[in-house]
Amino acid sequence: MTKPASRLITLIMLLQRQPNQKAADLAAELDVSVRTLHRYFEMLDEMGIPIYSERGPYGGFSLVRGYKMPPLVLDPEEAVAVALGTGMVEELWGQLYRDPARGALAKLENVLPDEQRQEVAWARRSLIATGMHRSDLDALAPTLEKLRRAVREHRRANIHYRSSNNPHPEPRDIDPYALVHRWGWWYTIGYCHLRQEMRSFRVDRMDSVNLTAQVFQIPPEFDIQTYLAEEWKAQPQIRVRLRFTPQGAHIAQYNRAYWETMEEQPDGGILAAMVVPDLNWAASTVMAYGPWVTVLEPEPLRQMVAEWAQAIAQQYLTEG
Repeated sequence: MTKPASRLITLIMLLQRQPNQKAADLAAELDVSVRTLHRYFEMLDEMGIPIYSERGPYGGFSLVRGYKMPPLVLDPEEAVAVALGTGMVEELWGQLYRDPARGALAKLENVLPDEQRQEVAWARRSLIATGMHRSDLDALAPTLEKLRRAVREHRRANIHYRSSNNPHPEPRDIDPYALVHRWGWWYTIGYCHLRQEMRSFRVDRMDSVNLTAQVFQIPPEFDIQTYLAEEWKAQPQIRVRLRFTPQGAHIAQYNRAYWETMEEQPDGGILAAMVVPDLNWAASTVMAYGPWVTVLEPEPLRQMVAEWAQAIAQQYLTEG
């Protein structure tokens, strides 16, 4: 669908949703000039969809009274976007939204013309998103369902949580504000009454979740997108520099997305840099590359990797 055609449909929807709109506001919404907007009005009139205007401070442009746009008008790309969206919902939420996602897709395909159905069928065969989870989604489903209810009903939850610093489950009372999927994990974002501040809790680290009868109110100034952006900025940022041997250069190149910078050396080796939240995570990553990589900095990471390597070697020597 061409841009003018797409904008005509958007214009009809805007006018159907709210009559008496100013030309300047409509033009800004469509990202066109007022002159172009009036040309669109003429095009709609030629299509049998007349627009009328009313003067005065409360006047503006409106659809002719009684006109209603057909309930579903999609071009092939839009149909694909909706179809792929239902697939993403099913992949992310599993059994919690599997039936609604499949039902929505069936209804969509039932009303689409042949061209759109063929495009959707091609997309479902060829544009695949999978492997988003690092944990067993079916095993998490009961916990996610409880947390979804807590978020929807604004109910406080009592959880037993295993943090990275404490392997033993610790009771927490939390007010869940949102469920967030990122980096392959499900998180609950909410207010922790133990810590008296906002926290992120990984769902797979919750041993139990029980909803209480107590309700809470989300502060009106809270915005989940702003919180997530600020939380990321607030995390510790440790810059790590590594040197891959010439024999291990292909490993660095294969994992190119990991590196903040990557520089090839005259001998065939590679200098790579990455930013990590903590040394334990960095050490685990470095150890996975074995003898093909050397930590250049920071010094505490060099010492940690050396200690881990010595401890591992000693363990195998002792067992032998």
